[in-house]
Amino acid sequence: MEPEVVNSEMALLAVLPFKRIQMSDKYPKAQSRGRHWKHLKQILQAENFLENEPNYLSIESPPSMYPPKKFCDVTGFKAPYVDPRTSLRYASPDVLKCIRYLPNEYVQRYLSLRNAAIVLK
Repeated sequence: MEPEVVNSEMALLAVLPFKRIQMSDKYPKAQSRGRHWKHLKQILQAENFLENEPNYLSIESPPSMYPPKKFCDVTGFKAPYVDPRTSLRYASPDVLKCIRYLPNEYVQRYLSLRNAAIVLK
């Protein structure tokens, strides 16, 4: 080798920029990790929330702008259909067959659960 190359003092970086920094190098055991979690009470105090607006602590909120969802009275699934004779909501034709065989008193009970008590003829 040439003597110029051997005798030259090359300055190399201690950590090369393309290498990953190890977590143990970045955060020694004595230091904290840098992320502190806040409790809900601390977040609410920091936000200076107003009393009359809905927040995490109050359950009062304005009415929904979306239409109410309709569920099957028998199964609880989403119900796109309504039986014209009993006005019960149903999700599938199999449920409609069951509804047609129900006595009137059971139909009245289902309707009363939904707060839609209608006197059937």
